Amino acid sequence: MASNYLEFIFKVEPVQPASEILVAELGYLGFESFVENEDGITAYIPLEEYEEDLLAGVHILQSEEFEITYSKSEIEQVNWNKEWEKNFSPIMVEDICSVRAPFHPKPEADFDIVIEPKMSFGTGHHATTHLMIRQILDNNWKGKTVLDMGCGTGVLAILAALKGAFKIDAIDIDNWCYLNTLENIERNDCPHINVEEGGAELLEGRKYDSILANINRNILLKDMSYYLAALNKGGEIFLSGFYTEDLQVIKKAALSSGLNYKNHLEKNNWVAVKFSF
Repeated sequence: MASNYLEFIFKVEPVQPASEILVAELGYLGFESFVENEDGITAYIPLEEYEEDLLAGVHILQSEEFEITYSKSEIEQVNWNKEWEKNFSPIMVEDICSVRAPFHPKPEADFDIVIEPKMSFGTGHHATTHLMIRQILDNNWKGKTVLDMGCGTGVLAILAALKGAFKIDAIDIDNWCYLNTLENIERNDCPHINVEEGGAELLEGRKYDSILANINRNILLKDMSYYLAALNKGGEIFLSGFYTEDLQVIKKAALSSGLNYKNHLEKNNWVAVKFSF
């Protein structure tokens, strides 16, 4: 039986960078999906994952720099699309890549990605997804084997496919993300994307020309050795899901593993960095 979700509507003043920090902290605590609004964010967590004192661990809620209030209500999982449609608007990245829902009109764009994220992360609205899309747009994927680790909605894997990647594995540890990516690759006619549910242990014995990992700092550091072992010599790896102040920590771990720093992009204090092997 599908579980219900708790919906938290956070009103944040000022909205940035507080909303970005709030999303990151809630993500660590098990919140599975976020919708950015003009005055804050809406966040969702499975009912069985929530404990009454859970938000006590969210440091930004105690900060005197921001005024954050919230309301909480229970919603049925089947109502998620309706909740999402009320808030989700299409985005355009670098005037050439559109990320939209099926009910949005088709735009004039070189790359048009249609997704229904449901409870998955990765609509393109969050800075990290936006930055990773920019990295994909700025690089060559023709004929390459690609890993999208922590695929969320599958949006990055889909864009890599549209850019000419030959074979793609999209992996996420969350069942919602696994199922949602399956739906979205069918929706975007990308049958050569292989979707799997699991973690970095699935990478043993595999090799890729390019790796995309938009997760968070702690997991990136923990799984760096898995990524390196799966990366072909001469390959490239793109990492995001962490703040500007964490870049040096990520760079240190990557460089000590034998990777070479190439460049990084920033948006709202978030980073997407490229390394080569």
